Amino acid sequence: MSLNKETIRVMNVNIYCEYNISEKPPLILIHGYLSSTYTFHRIMSKLSENYSVIAIDLPGFGRSEKSKSFRYSFENYAQLIKEVMDYFHITRVTLVGHSMGGQVSLNVAKFYPEKVSKLILLNSSGYLKRANQLLILSSYLPFFHRYVHYHINKHDVKEELKKVLFNHSLITDEMMEEYKRPLLEKDFPHSLIRLLRHREGDLSSQDLNQIYTPALLIWGKQDEVVPFKVGQKLASELPNANLIAYDQAGHLITEEKPVEVVEQILKFA
Repeated sequence: MSLNKETIRVMNVNIYCEYNISEKPPLILIHGYLSSTYTFHRIMSKLSENYSVIAIDLPGFGRSEKSKSFRYSFENYAQLIKEVMDYFHITRVTLVGHSMGGQVSLNVAKFYPEKVSKLILLNSSGYLKRANQLLILSSYLPFFHRYVHYHINKHDVKEELKKVLFNHSLITDEMMEEYKRPLLEKDFPHSLIRLLRHREGDLSSQDLNQIYTPALLIWGKQDEVVPFKVGQKLASELPNANLIAYDQAGHLITEEKPVEVVEQILKFA
């Protein structure tokens, strides 16, 4: 099933989205750090058979605007998701968040619980602290963006993908191109700097205890980015959560277990 691809204007930022709106129950897919809607390319069409699917590139990532005025905080990202819902005339939604997108999803559930019917967290980030104050202050130094540009481009994309995949044979030229392309944009380092300054720490245990939205956590047991023990802790602290884990799968669970992920979403959402 084909998806519409469009850039929309939300909160004074140009947001790239891929979507298929129908009368079916809505899902919003939220990618993680240094990623994009491409995270979900193996599951979007299949999900569209049963849901109205909207996948967005968060401001600063993918094909969305690398804004120098947007506040890159989780609370602001949560508001952005609410505004995207308003744009598409959606009142309640199931959120599917991968990695940092899981933390964004949790923030939507915290600030707008009436908007979220269910949460599906794929290898979600959790318990990360805010950047230390010295690093935040350093980000205001002249030419700090050059350091960031050097730092993000010194790593080989293929080697970085090996860290998020258990099965390295899944790495293709297309995948490497999709993950490398945004890194080459001149304003990308500025977005990362603003994220460094604005990003709060992940939600605390006390916050998580207050999120009663039904949640399904799906994890790759060989995740080297967000270890399985993080998923176990999240599942224990969210009052209404279940955790499912797959062996021989790393951080990028949508690439390694797409059929299984879709099956679990169909059962839960």
